[in-house]
Amino acid sequence: MWIPTEHEKYGVVLASFRGTVQHGLPLEIGDTVQILEKCEGWYRGFILKNPNVKGIFPSSYIHLKNAHVKNKGQFETVIPDEDSVITEMTSTLRDWGAMWKQLYVKNEGDLFHRLWHVMNEILDLRRQVLVGHLTHDRLRDVKQHITARLDWGNEQLGLDLVPRREFSMVDPDEISVTELYRLMEHRHRKKETSTPASTHHLFVHVKSLMSANLGEELEVFFHIYDGRENRPLSERFFVRLNKSGLPKSPEKTERQCTLFVDLGSSDLRKDVYIVVHIIRIGRMGAGEKKNQCNVQYRRPFGCAVVSIADLLTADSKDDHLLKVYTCNTESEWSQIHENIIKKANSRYNLSGSNTGLAVALQLLHGDIDQLRREYMVLFTRGVSITRKLGFSDVIMPGEMRNDLYITLEKGEFEKGGKSVARNVEITVYVLDIDGQILKGHVAAGSGEPSVDEYHSLVLYHNNSPRWGDQIKLPIPVDMFRGSHVRFEFRHCSTKDKGEKKLFGYSFVPLMQEDGRTLPDGTHELIIHKCEENTSLADCSRYLKLPFSKANLPSNNQTLKGTKESFWITSFLCSTKLTQNGDMLDLLKWRAHPERINDSLSKLKEIDGSEIVKFLQDTLDTLFGILDESSQRYGLKVFDSLVHIINLLQDSKFQHFKPVMDTYIESHFAGALSYRDLIKVLKWYVDRIVDAEHQDHIQQVLKASEYIFKYIIQSRRLFSLATGGQNEEEFRVCIHELFMSIRFFLSQENKGTTPVAQTQAVFLRTFPVIYSELLKIFTVREVAGFVRETLGSLPTTVHPDCPLEAVKLQCIAKTVESQLYINPESRCILLPVVLRVLQAHMQEQRDLVMCAQILSSMLSLIKKEENGTAEPVVSEEVELIVESLLGVLLRTILEISNRPQPAGTSMRLQFQDVTGEFVACLLALLRQMSDKHYQKLLQAFSSKDDLRDFLLHIFTVFRILIRPEMFPKDWTVMRLVTNNVIITTVLYLSDALRKNFLNDKFDYKVWDSYFYLSVIFINQPCLQLESFSPSKRKKILEKYGDMRVMMGCEIFSMWQNLGEHKLNFIPAMIGPFLEVTLVPQPDLRNVMIPIFHDMMDWEQRRSGNFKQVEAKLIDKLDSLMSEGKGDETYRELFNSIIPLFGPYPSLLKKIERETWRESGISLIATVTRLMERLLDYRDCMKLGEVDGKKIGCTVSLLNFYKTELNKEEMYIRYIHKLYDLHLKAQNYTEASYTLLLYDELLEWSDRPLREFLNYPMQSEWQRKEYLHLTIIQNFDRGKCWENGIILCRELADQYESYYDYRNLSKMRMMEASLYDKIMDQQRLEPEFFRVGFYGKKFPFFLRNKEFVCRGHDYERLEAFQQRMLNEFPHAIAMQHVNQPDQTIYQADAQYLQIYAVTPIPDSQDVLQRDGVPDNIKSFYKFNHIWRFRYDRPFHKGTKDKENEFKSLWVERTTLTLIQSLPGISRWFEVEKRELVEVSPLENAIEVIENKNLQLRTLITQCQSRQMQNINPLTMCLNGVIDAAVNGGLARYQEAFFVKDYIMNHPEDGEKIGRLRELMFEQAHILEYGLAVHEKFVPQDMRPLHKKLVDQFHLMKSSLGIQEFPAYVRASPVHFTNGSPRTCRNSVPSIISPDGGRGVARRSLFSYPAVNRYSSSSLSSQASNEVSNITGQSESSDEVFNMQPSPSTSSLSSNHSASPNVTSSAPSSARGSPQMAEKHKHSRENACLSPRERPVSAIFPNPLDPAQRAPAHQTGDATLPRSDPNLSAPDKVRPAPSSWSLDSVKVGMPHSSDSGGRMLCPPVPPRPPYSGSSAKNMRSQSPVPTSRSPQKTTVPPFTPSPTECQSASLVSNSPVLSGSYSSGISSLSRCSVSEASGTEFPTGDHPPHQLPPPTTLPNSVSSSSDEPIRRENKTPPPYSVYERNNPRRPVPLPHSLSIPPQTDPPALPPKPHQLRTGSMKLDGTADPRVPRPRPLPRKVSQL
Repeated sequence: MWIPTEHEKYGVVLASFRGTVQHGLPLEIGDTVQILEKCEGWYRGFILKNPNVKGIFPSSYIHLKNAHVKNKGQFETVIPDEDSVITEMTSTLRDWGAMWKQLYVKNEGDLFHRLWHVMNEILDLRRQVLVGHLTHDRLRDVKQHITARLDWGNEQLGLDLVPRREFSMVDPDEISVTELYRLMEHRHRKKETSTPASTHHLFVHVKSLMSANLGEELEVFFHIYDGRENRPLSERFFVRLNKSGLPKSPEKTERQCTLFVDLGSSDLRKDVYIVVHIIRIGRMGAGEKKNQCNVQYRRPFGCAVVSIADLLTADSKDDHLLKVYTCNTESEWSQIHENIIKKANSRYNLSGSNTGLAVALQLLHGDIDQLRREYMVLFTRGVSITRKLGFSDVIMPGEMRNDLYITLEKGEFEKGGKSVARNVEITVYVLDIDGQILKGHVAAGSGEPSVDEYHSLVLYHNNSPRWGDQIKLPIPVDMFRGSHVRFEFRHCSTKDKGEKKLFGYSFVPLMQEDGRTLPDGTHELIIHKCEENTSLADCSRYLKLPFSKANLPSNNQTLKGTKESFWITSFLCSTKLTQNGDMLDLLKWRAHPERINDSLSKLKEIDGSEIVKFLQDTLDTLFGILDESSQRYGLKVFDSLVHIINLLQDSKFQHFKPVMDTYIESHFAGALSYRDLIKVLKWYVDRIVDAEHQDHIQQVLKASEYIFKYIIQSRRLFSLATGGQNEEEFRVCIHELFMSIRFFLSQENKGTTPVAQTQAVFLRTFPVIYSELLKIFTVREVAGFVRETLGSLPTTVHPDCPLEAVKLQCIAKTVESQLYINPESRCILLPVVLRVLQAHMQEQRDLVMCAQILSSMLSLIKKEENGTAEPVVSEEVELIVESLLGVLLRTILEISNRPQPAGTSMRLQFQDVTGEFVACLLALLRQMSDKHYQKLLQAFSSKDDLRDFLLHIFTVFRILIRPEMFPKDWTVMRLVTNNVIITTVLYLSDALRKNFLNDKFDYKVWDSYFYLSVIFINQPCLQLESFSPSKRKKILEKYGDMRVMMGCEIFSMWQNLGEHKLNFIPAMIGPFLEVTLVPQPDLRNVMIPIFHDMMDWEQRRSGNFKQVEAKLIDKLDSLMSEGKGDETYRELFNSIIPLFGPYPSLLKKIERETWRESGISLIATVTRLMERLLDYRDCMKLGEVDGKKIGCTVSLLNFYKTELNKEEMYIRYIHKLYDLHLKAQNYTEASYTLLLYDELLEWSDRPLREFLNYPMQSEWQRKEYLHLTIIQNFDRGKCWENGIILCRELADQYESYYDYRNLSKMRMMEASLYDKIMDQQRLEPEFFRVGFYGKKFPFFLRNKEFVCRGHDYERLEAFQQRMLNEFPHAIAMQHVNQPDQTIYQADAQYLQIYAVTPIPDSQDVLQRDGVPDNIKSFYKFNHIWRFRYDRPFHKGTKDKENEFKSLWVERTTLTLIQSLPGISRWFEVEKRELVEVSPLENAIEVIENKNLQLRTLITQCQSRQMQNINPLTMCLNGVIDAAVNGGLARYQEAFFVKDYIMNHPEDGEKIGRLRELMFEQAHILEYGLAVHEKFVPQDMRPLHKKLVDQFHLMKSSLGIQEFPAYVRASPVHFTNGSPRTCRNSVPSIISPDGGRGVARRSLFSYPAVNRYSSSSLSSQASNEVSNITGQSESSDEVFNMQPSPSTSSLSSNHSASPNVTSSAPSSARGSPQMAEKHKHSRENACLSPRERPVSAIFPNPLDPAQRAPAHQTGDATLPRSDPNLSAPDKVRPAPSSWSLDSVKVGMPHSSDSGGRMLCPPVPPRPPYSGSSAKNMRSQSPVPTSRSPQKTTVPPFTPSPTECQSASLVSNSPVLSGSYSSGISSLSRCSVSEASGTEFPTGDHPPHQLPPPTTLPNSVSSSSDEPIRRENKTPPPYSVYERNNPRRPVPLPHSLSIPPQTDPPALPPKPHQLRTGSMKLDGTADPRVPRPRPLPRKVSQL
């Protein structure tokens, strides 16, 4: 049986448990578990990191830990009983662990490794803490280290700042908000700015001296030198080096390392240096021989200098190599460092180029104890301390020091009978009172131990040596008296044995007889001469002699006159000895009572350091004098005491305050002093008002803190001694003293009078007296004193008066004092404090101080555990609320709306003030209970006051929610803020309901309330889903989900509104929608019904809810762009009513309404928009611009235009798409995109507002700017033809305004574009079909297929790789078959990619003679709607001998929804058609293609377009070689055999056609060989000969002896000797009866009759020859290869040769009347054939009627069907069924000179149903007749005499051996269901002239071009769709248009003026002005 556990609540998993038992919970080692129940060796519980999954596990796997339980019961929380730092460490490391792995994934290697090291370090420290072996101090240091590391990691990972007190985390509920804020602020500031240390230390580590000429030991001395004052700042650090230049004692680091301690900030200057003197120990001369003498001398070697300022910028502990210099003359040795500093180069030089001293130097900051903690290694391994000369900036009490520093300055010596100067060495000894040498009391410097004697260095032959040697004598204080220092002078001989001969001595006593020490300064000592062997052991002999010339009696002229002298400088640094006589006189006052007055007066002149040395003795002296003669010296003693007290205020001596405190507590014994002190103090206070000079009085008041301490302590001592006598007398004295104080404080003073300054001085010191008074008086009495004293201050306030600020400071200190903390005194002081605060806050003065006071006040108020407050506390809260709540709200509003100051420090202060006030407000609101809120709301006298209060508090709450209110890592503070806000809002919502509903409704208050609620819910810090599980759990346990609470409150308040809801529709739709986007199911559940309510109320008010819909849609877009919503929303929105989540209640509600249809429709629209927006947002998150981003944007802008008709949003997305294209360098697509906006504008002067990046301007100006931008982009995209059209349109506008300057520029630009077309190379793009299958693709791609225009040079493999990079999770399909439903529905991504061939629509340009390839290439790859893909397969049994018999081709034609290029690089496939091409038809195509290629190459060769003849050679070789080896023979075997002809009687025509093509190929080959012979280079002649031989073989194999009559009759007429190319690649067919048909057909649809007419036989034959195509080199290769990039568009590159004229008879060409050339310019050719625009860009689309004559006059007008259409498409609607909208595409007919119309409309004919094409399948829906709006205007035919064929040019790749993977691009296929002699709908037979007819208000449909598309919805605002429904009917081309309404007609292009092609009338038709289009609903953009 399972029993709930009592004590076993918390444990750690010891071993992993798989959880394989029933209900088992899998555990990992180290997991922490919470145990709920137990049963026979098993526990039931959950892992703390995943509390939702509960299960059972063995108890033996768990190590139990002590824990206590909070909130016992269902939602209990278990907290382990362990150190809070350990708990925090554990949870933090768990959080870091997950994030650390993510760093690796994100490739943030640096942080990954740093965090790894820190985590290991924390784990190690955690182990140390858990073991429990650390000392208390060490544990503290470890915890500090741990928390520092935790904070560093949290900061690096962007986690929250943890508020801590004493290393432990603080529970925000257990402290006041103000305290929490201060903790956070303190930690934040600590993190941001570290306070600069005032103490600094220099670490020096000597490593070696590098020099070439060493060989002697060295002594190196370091000291710090002040270059400004030319004096040393520190004692010396001394290192001995061996002969190699390395430290002598390497094992003793303290001998090589030192710390120059206690440098002040003022010492870190440029002119402070580290000076190094180097002394060598050895022979006198550096070059002397070794064996001369053994005596060692200290001799100068060199000096180095480095500035301390250089170390401030250097990295920590850098190694420095110091240059060593030597002096030129030895006598200047003592000044060498000064010369180096001054750069006196003449006096020193470099010791050697390679001599240098290697040292490590590092500046350390902070006090010495801090360094010991931070650099433990430094101190443990040993470092010597080198002190400052003198005391540091701060003197610490208890510091013991007694160092005498003596510097050997210089000497003056006589020659002493020598011919040369002496080599003088000084030996220094210290002797005690008995004349004994003090052992070990002479130190050359720190680093080396002290010695008994010191030897100076020796300067060679110098009688006036200057040494500058400094030595330290650390003599104990007790040995100072009677001791002296002796200096012995010896001459060091370099001859003989190198002896040192004594010749004199000096001495100096260390203490004078009166007890003063040797004064600091320079002393000239007398040199007493002596003999070489004189014994100085008995010092009593010479001590009686004078030692200094300054002390000589005036009568001793003998010694005064001597020239020999020795100078030293002494400096004493002692905490016990003094050199000051006045100080000694004061301390010995009893010995000389008469000097007391004098000594007391002189005390103020004594140096402060001397006074603090003897502080206790001095105080004892003063109080001793006071006790003995208070009447006589009372005032003087008081003044002296004041002087000493104020001396301790100095920062240098402030650390001695504790010494005085200790003295007062423990040593002070003046029990009677209080009377005199009170009396004198009162005397001073009484004199304040009348005194002229206030300085001394102010000094007295400054010292009042310690004066009161002495008074109180004296009184306590007296009470103890007397049992409390004279108590009343004492109280009276104190009361009188305070009365005097109150009197002087009450004096009103204007400005800064001396009295006002004195008042300020007193107020500054007053608060520190409270604690002293409390030692004797009760709390209430002291509070009374304070209240009355503060109350006595003048109430009239002068804003400039400095007293006000001081008064506030005094209040601040009062609030922080012990007195205020006591609740008894607090209730007395609170009114005074509140009165002052209120006054200051109302006037917005001293806000920083006000905030601090308020923080301190509120931090004292705490609720008890049960949430109730004590009555006293409750009253205080009430008082504060009453006085300050309103003014606090106003203050926060005021300072939040102020502009932030510019300076950093000012800004920080500003933020601090705001934060402090906010914390105060939160603390106050958190303390308020129901009772407080009731009283507060009842206190408002009128509704207006309550309304203002509510508006204020709601506004302030909105400010508090701002992200910038607190730093981003202050989540703890934000959660506390939100908790307070929601509690307060719940209280205030009642007031809102009671006071502002029904007839008292106030919109502003309610609106403010709702607005606050919405932004509250949407705060980032409340979005729990974004937090880690542990953090989310903590927040939910502490506060719950505050969003849901606020959501419920919104719903409740909304329900209360009743009919007032209409005031918030549609304003609140957006905000509430934002709330529903929060991924919190409960919140959604609460908020969704509000939308139903809104729709319902709006329906009642206006009969629809259009407003709701519009607002929803607008808001959705902005919310998506802000990043709201993610994958989970997508899933939500894809459900039945996606927007409103999985809650059917809303749908049911809507379905019950009368307006359900529109409601459900709205929801469906919003859903679809949401899907697109989410796709868009997800795509935009990616880095680089790719097809996904562009496709998504296109999808969205189309949706806005077509479904929502939101023009402004549509335009916004146009520009977003434009920017994407520019970024991706898709300049052509960018142009098409911007055209969408351009087309919305008119050439009008309508003013447009500022929008996006456009300024305010007229519509004309904006359209002009857009035109220029688009032209520029078309130019960059090499789409010059489109740019030319826009140039013309702009030029027309300039011309109409007579702006000839711009017109000229525009014409020149147009000309430059023509030049670029002819001169620049354009790359031909590849096209790829991409299928996106599977549910994982974005909505706009899912299960759709697209055709994509590839990048330059991009081939299939590169494109496929790019797509797989864009969709890294996609699987590439390896086949080209259409996928089945399993793929469509799969939860994955499948990509199917293969290359497709474009089918150009502009056949007229491509088939025309003489058009250069540069021009044709544009029409081959632009405005392409259709693409083709061929797949070969074998049907039936495959003949192994001849594959061609069964080789069929499956041809897929893809039709797009918009032509490429367009606004995107890819467009969706709208229709898919499948046709199977028979083997015979396939053979015909193959040979046709090859013939075309041959013909093109021959033409190029003849016209010298080819650089070399190799391509022609290869092509001829391929064809002839293949034919000889069985290529054409295979076709003969397959199709010319009797069996085939018998079995396929219907293919008779095609077999004939194949035979003709073979003959044509032979004919072309023959001509090609002739051309080849002409141009072939000499080295290729053998190959040519071989080709000729093989050609004869080929002819014979084909059975050709001579060419048939129809070939011979019309020899191959090559213009300029080259073969002719036909304008139409589809060959003519010879009919049995010789008639020529004009009907359209598929290439493979051959009519049974009307094959030829005799009159056209020869021209027909000629045509046939000119249409020959070749076959591939090998039959097998044809179907096993894929189009190669190099040949993918070969055939379309090399088409017609120039100047071909028609050889068709006149009956076929039509009458002369039909030669009237229509005035149509070529620009329409670059536009889509689907929708010819009727707009400003394309004002005159081609009249369909003009197409018929053109069709009849061409020599290649062959019977054919439109390959784009199936039969039903060809049926035109009867005229009667046409709508008036047909004017959008049709144009009136051009009339000839007789005014007759060229072609009247004819009723549509039924389609011809016969077709010889096999197995034709269409995958598009059954097409229906398109409405005339969507009728297509066919492409422009450049010349009316040339053919306009609906067939396609054969532009598929030539089969040149580059096919692979079964993807074939064999030939183009033109298949239709119509064939035979059918005429195009509405056309007349060619041999009849159309009868003259008029066309009233209608247009002709007699176009050769059929309706090309069925059921197309062109993309909105396509570049071609400029015809707007509201535009008027365009006028015929022949009509002139006046310049004032539209630009003049364009001049005809050169090719339109060909001779004989057109007759020009002498009279021009009058131009009718084109009416201005009606104004449309275009946003004022």
